[in-house]
Amino acid sequence: MLLVAVNALVGGTLGQERTVLPLLANQVFLQDLYTSALTYILAFGLAKAATNYFAGTLSDRYGRKPVLVAGWLIALPVPVMLILGPSWGWIVAANVILGISQGLTWSTTVIMKMDLVGPSRRGLAMGLNEAAGYLGVAGTAVTTGYIAADYGLRPGPFLLGAAYIALGLGLSVLAVKETRDFARLESAGHAAARADAHAELGNRQIFTLTSFRDKSLSSVSQAGMVNNLNDGLAWGLFPLLFAAGGLTIGTIGILAAVYPAVWGAGQLVTGALSDRYGRKPLIVAGMLIQAAALGMIAVGTGFGIWLTGAILLGAGTAMVYPTLLAAIGDVAHPAWRARSVGIYRLWRDGGFAVGALLSGVLADAYGIPAAVAVVGALTALSGIIVALRMRGTDHTTIR
Repeated sequence: MLLVAVNALVGGTLGQERTVLPLLANQVFLQDLYTSALTYILAFGLAKAATNYFAGTLSDRYGRKPVLVAGWLIALPVPVMLILGPSWGWIVAANVILGISQGLTWSTTVIMKMDLVGPSRRGLAMGLNEAAGYLGVAGTAVTTGYIAADYGLRPGPFLLGAAYIALGLGLSVLAVKETRDFARLESAGHAAARADAHAELGNRQIFTLTSFRDKSLSSVSQAGMVNNLNDGLAWGLFPLLFAAGGLTIGTIGILAAVYPAVWGAGQLVTGALSDRYGRKPLIVAGMLIQAAALGMIAVGTGFGIWLTGAILLGAGTAMVYPTLLAAIGDVAHPAWRARSVGIYRLWRDGGFAVGALLSGVLADAYGIPAAVAVVGALTALSGIIVALRMRGTDHTTIR
């Protein structure tokens, strides 16, 4: 539960940007082109994706706690840069640093929970972790929207982020304990139960299996990337779409928060459901529901239809997000599970970068609704790929 609380602070650190930064790009730094305005999401996604890959390897080599603490230390300058940055380049640089921090902190809380729980409750643990993180995102998104409406886009919203970073660092240094030995104990149990050639794989082999060769791991990786592709779209373009529809900053903050709030709270249920009924059905259904929600937002206008679309988008994402992580934990051997999680998160958070670039180009060329519709179609295609390719997982390692 301490790690759940820490990950809520990790999510809150990200949430300080969800409502305010798209408006800051448009109103303060006059980023007229959507492609230019979304460069901060591109920078964040690339930095976080790359760091996710190394987070697993580093946590296997040096332990989980040092990596977690390092992630918080790296985040310290981010609020200062967002508050004082005199040019758009400063904001983009702050998001590179934020991406590195999030890659270390969020990845490590995932790995530590997998260390602590057995396979029968892995979905529940991932649901708790991701629920805490995205409820942190949602709560901070709506809070910063109201702060910005009353006190301006800077500095108020980012002072909240600074408080989260200070508290997260303090808890991680003083209260969090190392969990790596739990993974070693589980790995020893696997070795005692069976002779497993997959326990001693190199980094290149693990990357190939997770990304391409294993049907389940690679299906999960592509679904994770597409899921965050549409989240990058929602982060960068939804506030601008809603502003163009005549909504106030406070109302935009509500819509920006509803999607991650439903996403976060829903994971308290969906993670446990995936333990009982399997990972694949929830992943396929969740991707298709997300696609339908994006179509609704693309063609609809007004607060009511956008609110309904945001709720459905959050529900579909809740079905997918902890289930994908649990599926990685089912298939990957405990000896290299942390590295496989890192590789999955490399692909998943690379979706932020792909989403920012693709949606920005499409929005500049054809408008925001067209960009939303195209991403919705890609999300539906991803769900179909999972339905056709992924095996059901059964809490065992690769066959």
